[in-house]
Amino acid sequence: MAESTSTVTPLPDTGEVLPPLPLDAWRSTKETLHRFAQIIGKVALAKGIRRNHWWHMTYRLTARGWTTLPLGSATDGPVFTCAFDFFDHVLRLSTDRGVQDEIPLQGQSVATFYTEAMRGLRDLGVDVTLPHPTPFDLPDHGRPFDQDYDHHTYDVAAVHRAFRIQSQVGRVLEEFSAGYSGKISSVQLFWHTFDLAVQRFSDRKIDMPGSVDLVTREAYSREVISAGFWFGDDRVPEPTFYSYTAPEPAGLNSEPLRPAAAHWVPSGSGHNAYLAYDAARASADPVATTLDFFHSAYAAGARLAGWDAPALACPGGITDPVLERPAGRWPE
Repeated sequence: MAESTSTVTPLPDTGEVLPPLPLDAWRSTKETLHRFAQIIGKVALAKGIRRNHWWHMTYRLTARGWTTLPLGSATDGPVFTCAFDFFDHVLRLSTDRGVQDEIPLQGQSVATFYTEAMRGLRDLGVDVTLPHPTPFDLPDHGRPFDQDYDHHTYDVAAVHRAFRIQSQVGRVLEEFSAGYSGKISSVQLFWHTFDLAVQRFSDRKIDMPGSVDLVTREAYSREVISAGFWFGDDRVPEPTFYSYTAPEPAGLNSEPLRPAAAHWVPSGSGHNAYLAYDAARASADPVATTLDFFHSAYAAGARLAGWDAPALACPGGITDPVLERPAGRWPE
Protein backbone atom coordinates (compact mmCIF):
# COMPACT_ATOMS: atom_id res chain seq x y z
CA MET A 1 0.00 0.00 0.00
CA ALA A 2 2.95 2.34 0.52
CA GLU A 3 3.98 4.82 -2.12
CA SER A 4 7.42 6.38 -2.33
CA THR A 5 7.63 7.66 -5.91
CA SER A 6 8.58 11.36 -6.01
CA THR A 7 5.91 13.66 -7.41
CA VAL A 8 7.96 16.87 -7.03
CA THR A 9 11.12 17.34 -9.06
CA PRO A 10 13.92 18.41 -6.71
CA LEU A 11 15.08 21.94 -7.48
CA PRO A 12 18.68 23.10 -7.18
CA ASP A 13 19.45 25.28 -4.19
CA THR A 14 19.17 28.76 -5.69
CA GLY A 15 19.74 30.45 -2.36
CA GLU A 16 16.15 31.66 -2.10
CA VAL A 17 15.20 32.55 1.45
CA LEU A 18 11.66 31.32 0.83
CA PRO A 19 11.62 28.59 -1.84
CA PRO A 20 8.43 27.65 -3.69
CA LEU A 21 6.11 24.80 -2.70
CA PRO A 22 2.56 25.10 -4.12
CA LEU A 23 0.00 23.17 -2.12
CA ASP A 24 -1.16 21.02 -5.03
CA ALA A 25 2.40 19.86 -5.69
CA TRP A 26 2.53 17.91 -2.43
CA ARG A 27 -1.04 17.75 -1.14
CA SER A 28 -1.14 13.95 -0.73
CA THR A 29 2.23 13.92 1.04
CA LYS A 30 1.15 16.78 3.30
CA GLU A 31 -2.03 14.91 4.25
CA THR A 32 0.02 11.84 5.22
CA LEU A 33 2.63 13.84 7.13
CA HIS A 34 -0.09 15.77 8.96
CA ARG A 35 -1.49 12.52 10.31
CA PHE A 36 1.97 11.29 11.30
CA ALA A 37 2.35 14.57 13.21
CA GLN A 38 -1.00 14.10 14.94
CA ILE A 39 -0.11 10.59 16.10
CA ILE A 40 3.07 11.72 17.84
CA GLY A 41 1.41 14.94 18.97
CA LYS A 42 -1.15 12.85 20.80
CA VAL A 43 1.69 10.94 22.46
CA ALA A 44 3.01 14.30 23.70
CA LEU A 45 -0.47 15.23 24.90
CA ALA A 46 -0.69 11.97 26.86
CA LYS A 47 2.85 11.95 28.32
CA GLY A 48 3.82 15.61 28.61
CA ILE A 49 3.65 17.73 31.76
CA ARG A 50 0.74 20.01 31.11
CA ARG A 51 1.56 23.64 30.33
CA ASN A 52 -0.76 26.58 29.86
CA HIS A 53 -2.36 26.97 26.42
CA TRP A 54 -1.36 23.37 25.54
CA TRP A 55 2.28 24.31 25.02
CA HIS A 56 3.46 20.90 26.25
CA MET A 57 2.12 19.04 23.24
CA THR A 58 3.46 21.16 20.38
CA TYR A 59 6.60 20.60 18.31
CA ARG A 60 9.74 22.73 18.31
CA LEU A 61 11.90 23.10 15.21
CA THR A 62 15.40 21.65 15.14
CA ALA A 63 18.11 21.87 12.48
CA ARG A 64 16.83 18.56 11.08
CA GLY A 65 13.07 18.59 11.66
CA TRP A 66 10.67 18.69 14.61
CA THR A 67 10.90 17.43 18.14
CA THR A 68 8.59 17.06 21.06
CA LEU A 69 9.58 18.51 24.41
CA PRO A 70 11.06 15.93 26.80
CA LEU A 71 8.14 13.73 27.81
CA GLY A 72 7.44 11.50 30.81
CA SER A 73 7.98 12.40 34.45
CA ALA A 74 10.45 11.77 37.25
CA THR A 75 8.29 8.91 38.56
CA ASP A 76 6.69 7.63 35.35
CA GLY A 77 9.09 5.68 33.20
CA PRO A 78 11.91 7.06 31.07
CA VAL A 79 12.17 10.65 29.92
CA PHE A 80 11.92 10.52 26.13
CA THR A 81 11.61 12.60 22.99
CA CYS A 82 10.09 11.91 19.60
CA ALA A 83 11.90 13.70 16.77
CA PHE A 84 11.10 13.81 13.07
CA ASP A 85 14.33 13.89 11.04
CA PHE A 86 13.70 15.15 7.51
CA PHE A 87 17.21 14.39 6.31
CA ASP A 88 17.28 10.74 7.34
CA HIS A 89 13.47 10.62 7.00
CA VAL A 90 12.87 8.76 10.23
CA LEU A 91 11.01 9.27 13.49
CA ARG A 92 13.73 9.00 16.14
CA LEU A 93 12.56 7.86 19.58
CA SER A 94 15.17 8.51 22.29
CA THR A 95 15.26 8.07 26.06
CA ASP A 96 17.41 9.39 28.90
CA ARG A 97 18.59 5.81 29.40
CA GLY A 98 20.67 6.06 26.25
CA VAL A 99 18.54 3.88 23.99
CA GLN A 100 16.67 4.82 20.85
CA ASP A 101 14.67 3.45 17.96
CA GLU A 102 14.02 4.76 14.47
CA ILE A 103 10.81 4.42 12.49
CA PRO A 104 11.09 5.06 8.73
CA LEU A 105 8.78 7.75 7.37
CA GLN A 106 9.00 6.78 3.72
CA GLY A 107 7.01 3.78 2.59
CA GLN A 108 4.50 3.93 5.45
CA SER A 109 0.77 4.26 5.51
CA VAL A 110 -0.74 6.04 8.49
CA ALA A 111 -1.78 2.61 9.82
CA THR A 112 1.71 1.08 9.60
CA PHE A 113 3.38 4.22 10.98
CA TYR A 114 1.01 4.24 13.95
CA THR A 115 1.63 0.55 14.64
CA GLU A 116 5.41 0.92 14.37
CA ALA A 117 5.55 4.09 16.48
CA MET A 118 3.54 2.48 19.28
CA ARG A 119 5.73 -0.63 19.10
CA GLY A 120 8.88 1.48 19.24
CA LEU A 121 7.69 3.32 22.32
CA ARG A 122 6.79 0.06 24.07
CA ASP A 123 10.20 -1.38 23.24
CA LEU A 124 11.81 1.65 24.91
CA GLY A 125 9.76 1.14 28.06
CA VAL A 126 7.26 3.92 27.39
CA ASP A 127 3.75 2.98 28.49
CA VAL A 128 1.32 5.13 26.51
CA THR A 129 -2.26 4.70 25.40
CA LEU A 130 -3.96 7.31 23.24
CA PRO A 131 -7.49 7.97 24.52
CA HIS A 132 -8.56 9.10 21.04
CA PRO A 133 -6.37 7.36 18.41
CA THR A 134 -8.10 9.14 15.53
CA PRO A 135 -7.37 12.33 13.55
CA PHE A 136 -8.36 15.63 15.13
CA ASP A 137 -10.50 17.99 13.04
CA LEU A 138 -9.67 16.32 9.73
CA PRO A 139 -12.15 14.91 7.19
CA ASP A 140 -11.54 11.33 8.40
CA HIS A 141 -11.70 12.23 12.09
CA GLY A 142 -13.75 9.14 12.92
CA ARG A 143 -11.34 6.60 11.46
CA PRO A 144 -8.76 5.03 13.81
CA PHE A 145 -5.17 5.60 12.80
CA ASP A 146 -4.52 1.86 12.63
CA GLN A 147 -7.18 1.51 9.94
CA ASP A 148 -5.92 4.26 7.64
CA TYR A 149 -4.19 2.69 4.66
CA ASP A 150 -5.43 5.41 2.28
CA HIS A 151 -2.86 8.04 3.32
CA HIS A 152 0.49 6.55 2.32
CA THR A 153 2.30 9.07 0.10
CA TYR A 154 5.66 10.38 1.29
CA ASP A 155 7.64 12.38 -1.25
CA VAL A 156 11.07 12.94 0.29
CA ALA A 157 11.85 15.94 -1.95
CA ALA A 158 8.63 17.70 -1.04
CA VAL A 159 9.00 16.96 2.68
CA HIS A 160 12.56 18.24 2.71
CA ARG A 161 11.53 21.44 0.93
CA ALA A 162 8.59 21.92 3.28
CA PHE A 163 10.90 21.60 6.27
CA ARG A 164 13.35 24.10 4.76
CA ILE A 165 10.48 26.57 4.43
CA GLN A 166 9.41 25.97 8.02
CA SER A 167 12.98 26.44 9.18
CA GLN A 168 13.26 29.80 7.41
CA VAL A 169 9.82 30.97 8.55
CA GLY A 170 10.75 29.89 12.07
CA ARG A 171 13.69 32.30 11.99
CA VAL A 172 11.39 35.11 10.84
CA LEU A 173 8.94 34.37 13.65
CA GLU A 174 11.81 34.29 16.16
CA GLU A 175 12.91 37.72 14.98
CA PHE A 176 9.34 38.97 15.33
CA SER A 177 9.13 37.41 18.80
CA ALA A 178 12.28 39.19 19.95
CA GLY A 179 10.51 42.54 20.05
CA TYR A 180 7.97 41.58 22.73
CA SER A 181 8.68 41.41 26.47
CA GLY A 182 5.28 40.20 27.68
CA LYS A 183 3.99 36.67 27.96
CA ILE A 184 4.81 34.93 24.69
CA SER A 185 4.88 31.34 23.46
CA SER A 186 7.78 29.60 21.80
CA VAL A 187 7.72 29.43 18.04
CA GLN A 188 5.95 26.09 17.77
CA LEU A 189 4.26 23.77 15.33
CA PHE A 190 0.66 22.98 16.22
CA TRP A 191 -0.03 19.47 14.98
CA HIS A 192 -3.81 19.72 15.00
CA THR A 193 -3.89 22.56 12.45
CA PHE A 194 -0.37 22.00 11.05
CA ASP A 195 0.66 25.64 11.37
CA LEU A 196 3.83 27.23 12.71
CA ALA A 197 2.99 30.08 15.07
CA VAL A 198 3.89 32.33 17.98
CA GLN A 199 1.35 33.93 20.35
CA ARG A 200 1.66 37.21 22.24
CA PHE A 201 -0.60 37.49 25.30
CA SER A 202 -1.91 40.25 27.49
CA ASP A 203 -2.83 39.52 31.13
CA ARG A 204 -6.52 40.05 30.46
CA LYS A 205 -8.56 36.94 31.30
CA ILE A 206 -11.30 35.94 28.90
CA ASP A 207 -14.61 34.62 30.18
CA MET A 208 -16.20 32.10 27.83
CA PRO A 209 -19.59 30.41 28.00
CA GLY A 210 -19.75 26.85 29.28
CA SER A 211 -20.58 25.61 25.80
CA VAL A 212 -17.04 26.36 24.55
CA ASP A 213 -14.96 23.17 24.18
CA LEU A 214 -12.05 22.56 26.54
CA VAL A 215 -9.40 22.87 23.81
CA THR A 216 -10.57 26.36 22.87
CA ARG A 217 -11.10 27.40 26.49
CA GLU A 218 -7.47 26.76 27.39
CA ALA A 219 -6.01 28.06 24.14
CA TYR A 220 -7.83 31.39 24.43
CA SER A 221 -8.11 31.89 28.19
CA ARG A 222 -6.08 35.10 27.84
CA GLU A 223 -6.26 37.83 25.23
CA VAL A 224 -3.91 36.88 22.41
CA ILE A 225 -2.47 38.14 19.15
CA SER A 226 -1.14 35.28 17.05
CA ALA A 227 1.24 35.30 14.08
CA GLY A 228 1.96 32.28 11.97
CA PHE A 229 2.24 30.37 8.73
CA TRP A 230 0.56 27.35 7.19
CA PHE A 231 0.99 25.47 3.92
CA GLY A 232 -2.66 25.81 2.95
CA ASP A 233 -5.71 23.59 3.00
CA ASP A 234 -9.08 23.28 1.27
CA ARG A 235 -10.22 26.60 2.74
CA VAL A 236 -6.99 28.51 2.03
CA PRO A 237 -5.49 26.69 -0.97
CA GLU A 238 -2.01 28.25 -0.89
CA PRO A 239 0.81 28.78 1.60
CA THR A 240 -0.09 31.80 3.71
CA PHE A 241 1.18 34.00 6.52
CA TYR A 242 -1.53 35.00 8.98
CA SER A 243 -2.35 36.96 12.10
CA TYR A 244 -5.42 37.34 14.27
CA THR A 245 -6.46 38.94 17.55
CA ALA A 246 -8.73 37.04 19.96
CA PRO A 247 -11.15 38.21 21.12
CA GLU A 248 -11.34 40.41 18.05
CA PRO A 249 -11.78 44.11 18.87
CA ALA A 250 -14.41 46.06 16.95
CA GLY A 251 -13.17 47.54 13.71
CA LEU A 252 -10.07 45.37 13.35
CA ASN A 253 -10.87 44.35 9.78
CA SER A 254 -10.92 48.02 8.76
CA GLU A 255 -7.34 48.61 9.89
CA PRO A 256 -4.66 48.99 7.21
CA LEU A 257 -2.14 46.23 6.70
CA ARG A 258 1.29 46.19 5.12
CA PRO A 259 2.29 45.34 2.44
CA ALA A 260 -0.45 46.23 -0.04
CA ALA A 261 -0.96 42.56 -0.90
CA ALA A 262 -2.08 41.78 2.68
CA HIS A 263 -5.79 41.72 3.43
CA TRP A 264 -8.42 40.77 5.99
CA VAL A 265 -10.45 37.60 5.44
CA PRO A 266 -13.57 36.52 7.37
CA SER A 267 -12.84 33.54 9.62
CA GLY A 268 -15.52 32.10 11.91
CA SER A 269 -16.98 35.02 13.83
CA GLY A 270 -13.93 37.22 13.22
CA HIS A 271 -11.20 37.95 10.71
CA ASN A 272 -7.68 36.84 9.87
CA ALA A 273 -5.02 39.02 8.32
CA TYR A 274 -3.50 37.12 5.38
CA LEU A 275 -0.41 37.59 3.27
CA ALA A 276 0.13 35.01 0.55
CA TYR A 277 3.50 33.28 0.85
CA ASP A 278 4.13 33.79 -2.86
CA ALA A 279 3.45 37.53 -2.50
CA ALA A 280 6.17 37.74 0.14
CA ARG A 281 8.48 35.61 -2.03
CA ALA A 282 8.00 37.98 -4.97
CA SER A 283 9.05 41.05 -2.98
CA ALA A 284 12.57 42.49 -3.09
CA ASP A 285 13.15 41.47 0.55
CA PRO A 286 10.88 38.55 1.57
CA VAL A 287 12.00 38.56 5.21
CA ALA A 288 11.46 42.30 5.68
CA THR A 289 8.10 42.08 3.89
CA THR A 290 6.92 39.25 6.14
CA LEU A 291 8.07 41.02 9.30
CA ASP A 292 6.33 44.20 8.17
CA PHE A 293 3.12 42.22 7.75
CA PHE A 294 3.35 40.71 11.23
CA HIS A 295 4.17 44.08 12.80
CA SER A 296 1.29 45.86 11.06
CA ALA A 297 -1.26 43.20 12.10
CA TYR A 298 0.02 43.22 15.69
CA ALA A 299 -0.06 47.02 15.87
CA ALA A 300 -3.67 47.06 14.69
CA GLY A 301 -4.81 44.42 17.18
CA ALA A 302 -2.84 45.84 20.11
CA ARG A 303 -4.06 49.39 19.56
CA LEU A 304 -7.74 48.47 19.28
CA ALA A 305 -7.54 46.04 22.20
CA GLY A 306 -5.93 48.69 24.41
CA TRP A 307 -2.53 47.05 24.94
CA ASP A 308 0.34 49.22 26.16
CA ALA A 309 2.51 48.35 23.18
CA PRO A 310 5.42 50.70 24.05
CA ALA A 311 5.71 49.19 27.54
CA LEU A 312 5.67 45.65 26.09
CA ALA A 313 8.29 46.35 23.42
CA CYS A 314 11.91 45.22 23.67
CA PRO A 315 13.63 46.07 20.38
CA GLY A 316 16.27 43.54 19.49
CA GLY A 317 15.27 41.33 22.41
CA ILE A 318 16.73 43.70 25.00
CA THR A 319 14.89 44.74 28.17
CA ASP A 320 17.85 45.90 30.26
CA PRO A 321 17.67 49.73 30.37
CA VAL A 322 21.47 49.98 30.19
CA LEU A 323 22.06 47.55 27.36
CA GLU A 324 19.19 48.96 25.31
CA ARG A 325 21.04 52.27 24.97
CA PRO A 326 23.31 52.47 21.90
CA ALA A 327 26.39 52.71 24.16
CA GLY A 328 25.42 49.57 26.08
CA ARG A 329 27.88 46.74 25.64
CA TRP A 330 28.40 43.28 27.04
CA PRO A 331 31.45 43.12 29.31
CA GLU A 332 34.62 42.07 27.48
